[in-house]
Amino acid sequence: MKKIIALLLTAVTALSLAACGSPSNVVKPDKDGFAEGELGSTMRTYFFDYTVNSAYLCDTYEGYEAAEDYELLVANITVLNTGKSEVEMYDSDFQIQWGDNSSDDAFEFSLTFYTEDGQGLSAEMLPGTYTLASKESRTGVLVAEVPAGHTEFSISYRELFDDDSAGDTFFVYFDATKNN
Repeated sequence: MKKIIALLLTAVTALSLAACGSPSNVVKPDKDGFAEGELGSTMRTYFFDYTVNSAYLCDTYEGYEAAEDYELLVANITVLNTGKSEVEMYDSDFQIQWGDNSSDDAFEFSLTFYTEDGQGLSAEMLPGTYTLASKESRTGVLVAEVPAGHTEFSISYRELFDDDSAGDTFFVYFDATKNN
């Protein structure tokens, strides 16, 4: 009986230790400083983690209508400050790309980048600037005008430091379909 209990305790301990490890969807940069993920992947940067939870295309968002030959990409994203001090976030931190990225101008920022006050079209949009306290997370949407006809996108982030040096680069690749 003691042997069976010991085996059961060993099995439970092994399972609990396996559950305590890093989540399998956390992506860290390779030796060349690049990291690639997909929807649901948690990108672990020097300053924070970010996850692109979902994305879709539409013609209008909260009364804003896309220009002719354009659509709106709406991407839900979660950002978690993993550091010990607060971090200031900007709408230009995340860049939305489309196509095969062979064109230098196949990218856009969230619409808040182009507004004078940096405010979004709705309360669920991430504002132009916001601060995350240590261990604080925030979930919201990035909305960008993108050329119609594209379905393959990426949202990227590149680490930039106070001394103007650049660190690692992160890409989350995904397909977005039209949400009518």
